[in-house]
Amino acid sequence: MWLLKKMDPSSDEDSGISESEIEEYGDKSYEELKNGKHKVKISDETFRCPFCQGKKKRDYLYKDIMQHATGVASSNSKSFKHKANHWALAKLLEKDLSPVGVPLQSAVETEPPVERNRDEQFVFPWMGVVVNLPTEWKDGRYVGESGSRLRDQLARQGFNPVKVHPLWNYRGHSGTAVVVFNKDWPGFHNAMSFEKAFEADHHGKRDWYAKKHHGSSLYGWVARDDDFNSGGIIGEHLRKNGDLKTTADIVAEEERKTTKLVTKLANDIEVKSMKMKEIECKYNETNLSLKNLMDQNDKLHQTYNEEIRKMQQNAKDHFQRICNEHDKLKSELESQRKELELRGKELEKREAQNESERNKLSEEKRKNAMKNSSLQMATVEQKKADENVLRLAEDQKREKETLHKRIIQLEKQLDAKQALELEIERLKGNLNVLKHMGGGDEDVAFKKKIDEMCKNLEEKEGELEDLEDLNQTLIVKERKSNDELQEARKELINGLRELSGRALIGVKRMGELDAKPFQDTCKRKYGGEEGDVKALEICTAWEEHLRNPDWHPFKIIKVGNNHQEIINEDDEKLKALRNELSEDVYKAVTTALMEMNEYNPSGRYIVPELWNYREGRKATLKEGVSYILKQWKTHKRKRN
Repeated sequence: MWLLKKMDPSSDEDSGISESEIEEYGDKSYEELKNGKHKVKISDETFRCPFCQGKKKRDYLYKDIMQHATGVASSNSKSFKHKANHWALAKLLEKDLSPVGVPLQSAVETEPPVERNRDEQFVFPWMGVVVNLPTEWKDGRYVGESGSRLRDQLARQGFNPVKVHPLWNYRGHSGTAVVVFNKDWPGFHNAMSFEKAFEADHHGKRDWYAKKHHGSSLYGWVARDDDFNSGGIIGEHLRKNGDLKTTADIVAEEERKTTKLVTKLANDIEVKSMKMKEIECKYNETNLSLKNLMDQNDKLHQTYNEEIRKMQQNAKDHFQRICNEHDKLKSELESQRKELELRGKELEKREAQNESERNKLSEEKRKNAMKNSSLQMATVEQKKADENVLRLAEDQKREKETLHKRIIQLEKQLDAKQALELEIERLKGNLNVLKHMGGGDEDVAFKKKIDEMCKNLEEKEGELEDLEDLNQTLIVKERKSNDELQEARKELINGLRELSGRALIGVKRMGELDAKPFQDTCKRKYGGEEGDVKALEICTAWEEHLRNPDWHPFKIIKVGNNHQEIINEDDEKLKALRNELSEDVYKAVTTALMEMNEYNPSGRYIVPELWNYREGRKATLKEGVSYILKQWKTHKRKRN
């Protein structure tokens, strides 16, 4: 035990031997033991000390031989070689022969000892007594080292004390200290190991009282009933800070505590299990109700979409009939105008050729003038019809704006309805939970809370009925207006598809890849005809990539409170494209990707859209109609 040597200022025959010399000799002995010169391990549980040949007991358990080796190595009554050999044995046991699952220091048990006298009384918490601590007379009183140093030395021995209390009297340090161990069974085993280490070195309690000359060595033992009842500062400290208990008393007390704890835990588990079953039933009811609500919502959306499709088809057919009648009337007026022009020219020729027919020609001119006046009136009517078309477009624009507002209002009403329905279901679930978990009849506050929730539930259900009536009215109005506007926009797109892409208003193919950057880049890189061929191959390959729905080079970022989908610049294909070709080609591909992801992300095919090329944005229906009327008037003036 290193503690005895360090605390003893005058060891016996080895007082001149330093600790480094013991360790040096011990290292050589350790290498011999490790190489098998001496047999230490007899079996998995039995070990033998090869340096104690004359003793009767040479075979030990791991815990016991570890205590034997450390006790002899720290003693001051053996020879230098004997201590170094036992130091090497302790090192071998700790590093090379430690059983699996056993702590390296002392293999501390966690169960109460069964081989001891269960009626033997100990001071609890477990305490040890250390006497003969070195002191010196200084300034009129005895002083000694602090308890923390002794505690650290005992901890390095593997005894793991909690505290060390040096005892003082009127003369100063008494040379005595009380060592406190943990209250559990590992603390008990540490205390007993502490006592055995002193007994192995013949510095135990019996030795202290048997010897007349104690020298400077420390003596120690575990405090029992005789120490507790003794006079002096040791007994006084033990009585003040501990009690006398047997191991049987402690085991019985732990069993009572364990039984009480197990009973309480069993009751808690049963109560929690019943509550869990109630909550599970309520959860299943709420889940079923929400599922029914979602099914009804899906049916409502399906019916709504079907009605929208029917109204759109009817509006498309109606608009097509109006356009056909308008084109037919316009062609008839144009043919009549041309016929009158030809007849006017013929009458002028006849007037020059035949004087005798002047009267007849005058009559024909008069009739022609009347017809021309009728034609002018028809032209005026046509102009009025054009103005009506323009006004209709403006009305449709206003209706579209109104429709957009109604759609927003309808969506808000629908969201409010769904939120209200979920709130009603939540209130119903909470009300059911409160009814099941409620207290007795005397719980007035609980009943008041249930009445308030019932009243709130009735108000929410009334609001839900009002929202459903308003929702149905807005749905009907929205369907009519939206169908007319959408069909008019589709017909306008179909009519403008043949116009040039450089026109002010036209049809743009959203998601179509611009081939010009490919041609310019490949001509600069490869030159001539090879550049055109390469541009065609690369452009065709990237068109295939764009149509592949499995390729999704996008990422989601948060902008304010909203999320936005943008191009993922770290995508391997896009990075390779930018590095191999140019920035213009990269921009053309990413522009087509963003357009296709906006208009048709699932199908990945090109979608025609009414486009304002001057401002680079989606054109409104009014802009499209105004542009057609302007082109028609220009074409009409050219023909006249």
